[in-house]
Amino acid sequence: MPISLMSRTTLFLLLFTWAGASSAAETAASKVLSSITSADLRRHAERLADDTLEGREAGSRGGHAAGHYLGQEFQRHRLAGGAAARSYYQSFGPQYRNILGLLEGSDPQLKQELIVVGAHYDHVGYGNSQNSYGPTGYIHNGADDNASGVAGLLELVEAFSRLDARPKRSILFALWDGEEKGLLGSEYWVAHPTAPLDRVRLAVNLDMIGRLQRKRLEVYGIRSGFGLRRLLSMNNAATDLAFDFSWTMREDSDHYSFYKRNVPVLMFHSGLHSDYHRPSDDVEKLDFAGMERIVRMLFGVVHELADERKLSGFRGAARHENSELRREREQPLPAPPARLGLAWDPRDEGRDGGLRIVHVAPRSAAAVAGIRVGDRLVRFAGRDLNRETDLRSLVLAAKSPAIVAVERAGSAQPLNLTVKLAGPPLRLGLSWRTDAAEPQAVIVAHVVPGSPAARSGMLVHDRLYEVSGRAFTGEEEFRRLLTETDDDTLELLTEREGRVRTVTVKLLPPVRSEF
Repeated sequence: MPISLMSRTTLFLLLFTWAGASSAAETAASKVLSSITSADLRRHAERLADDTLEGREAGSRGGHAAGHYLGQEFQRHRLAGGAAARSYYQSFGPQYRNILGLLEGSDPQLKQELIVVGAHYDHVGYGNSQNSYGPTGYIHNGADDNASGVAGLLELVEAFSRLDARPKRSILFALWDGEEKGLLGSEYWVAHPTAPLDRVRLAVNLDMIGRLQRKRLEVYGIRSGFGLRRLLSMNNAATDLAFDFSWTMREDSDHYSFYKRNVPVLMFHSGLHSDYHRPSDDVEKLDFAGMERIVRMLFGVVHELADERKLSGFRGAARHENSELRREREQPLPAPPARLGLAWDPRDEGRDGGLRIVHVAPRSAAAVAGIRVGDRLVRFAGRDLNRETDLRSLVLAAKSPAIVAVERAGSAQPLNLTVKLAGPPLRLGLSWRTDAAEPQAVIVAHVVPGSPAARSGMLVHDRLYEVSGRAFTGEEEFRRLLTETDDDTLELLTEREGRVRTVTVKLLPPVRSEF
């Protein structure tokens, strides 16, 4: 990462969710993922961040030695050459070289399309005043930047080489040179592609994945295509990473060379640190267990991208989106008007004898019906209010109008009042909005306190992907799945920060008014 630019047929599903899979298939799948190990990641990173490579500056003796090692690794895993004449090396500039390996797809038509998986292998050599935070004149080994990303890419190569059946699309594994000098390698490739650029369906970039903190991984580019956040999250269940999904796109790494040419991109980054572009960025500071988590997740993502029958194209609206627009769009929706509009003495809860009213909101349904402060509410919609009754749930689920009975000072008998409750019954108790970048999701925008959604732990900004095992596209289909169910419970597949979980929501039974 240059200092000047700083400022559904996945193997995962096979491994973890394919009920009834044969033991042979499970064994094969486990073998593929288990090839991605922290020990191998360490071995590659130690080789690339060794002092003998003198910081891997593009075009230098150390840079060429690193390139030779990487070409040997491609050959060891039987990748085809991705450059001219089936070579691994695409030369450009003053002694610079991209290293390109091709895993050909299995489908006769789709293998003409490419998923590009890239990482830059150069660093800044001994450093200078333009590319180092100092001290300069010492070897900058660049263990995190970007031996970590290169090691991750090599482990992906090995995992894909172990597959019995290759994915439908071809995968171009690209190790870029000259990134620290201004994205030179990736810029050269998109200007002189070794395969038609219009056949690249998505570009993945690994840049600094070696310092995972609190299992949080930064992800860029999710809005450059459609459904990318869902795809990442669904491949994260086994690794349980927390994703920081960014709406910001900067020209700070090789993914941008593709992004500005209308190719969807994903870029993964574990964050900056005090050793960035300093001689102290050494291999002993890398978190290899964290890297293993990241790369195993990435295997599922890349496999699904390469094996999907159809991928959506570039989402041009991403060019106009940023963190400010995100804050604006993700503002919670205002709470709907209270259906009843009163408050009671909390000391009455859990007791028999009803609830003493301590507040009635002006112009609320309760006020219009004639309920007063000091009244004791003893019956609502045919239900006696006692220690076992939850008035909040009754109010949310009741149809309107409802009959309430109150005891009032000076009245010998309870008064029956008709209340026209505000809004429709709320059996689930949430509001949502949609996102054009994620057509197979809705986003929670408000959770009604005391509702089933609130009791299940759902929060604003959670995303919903399935209703009782059924995926959906668009708001209307989601609404239909909610309203047409006769079940007392819903199983909602939810996502928060890239972590997917199934939430069981016990719906409120319909409350019919008594007349």
